[in-house]
Amino acid sequence: MTPQHHLNEATLVSLAAGALSPEMTAVAATHVGACKHCRGLLADAERIGGLLLGQQQTTGLDTARQARLRSAMLDRLDESPPGPGAATIEAHPSAARSTDPDCLPQPLQAYFGRSWNALRWRWVAPGVHMIRTAQPGRDTLLLLRIAPGKSVPLHGHRGTELTQILRGAYDDVLGRFGPGDAADLDNETEHQPITAPGVPCICVAALDAPLRFRGWLAGKLQPLVGL
Repeated sequence: MTPQHHLNEATLVSLAAGALSPEMTAVAATHVGACKHCRGLLADAERIGGLLLGQQQTTGLDTARQARLRSAMLDRLDESPPGPGAATIEAHPSAARSTDPDCLPQPLQAYFGRSWNALRWRWVAPGVHMIRTAQPGRDTLLLLRIAPGKSVPLHGHRGTELTQILRGAYDDVLGRFGPGDAADLDNETEHQPITAPGVPCICVAALDAPLRFRGWLAGKLQPLVGL
């Protein structure tokens, strides 16, 4: 399993800095645990971030200077291949993995439990089941299980959606997303995922704002499913 779709560099920088919400962190860490490429970039981000933090502490940088340094950090991540830190990032807590096929990725276990077989799915629509862990004032974290060949209603985003494919696959305007792939989407993205034939598509997603559905019926049903 070699992921073809990765986390944005800005997401990796925020993960390295501890600036993501717990829900976004759970999804991002799940991807990092499955993606050697992003583990390497995360190691670079942590290394560069440590250098920048040292500069901030010793020079008292103003806001504009900090913004320029952060931009330079992103440029270096974009230009450079994963550095030597990629070999040691396996020890990072976000990279913890299990060979047990019934074991959920470690970053998700605090929210959904350890066992796939113990999950208690809630019916949402024909062929669609969900487990939602939203808390007041927090980002939404959910597991989705969608039957093969199903089409999700066309929708955009009022904020950020970070999705990791765990099993199965789907296709949308951005391509095919299979096991290990991450969809790191912002409010400029509009798409309509269609699950691939064969097996259900199971993914974990974090949202920091409600989705924006096209169509009258989908909009009316949105409050019922909590998306």
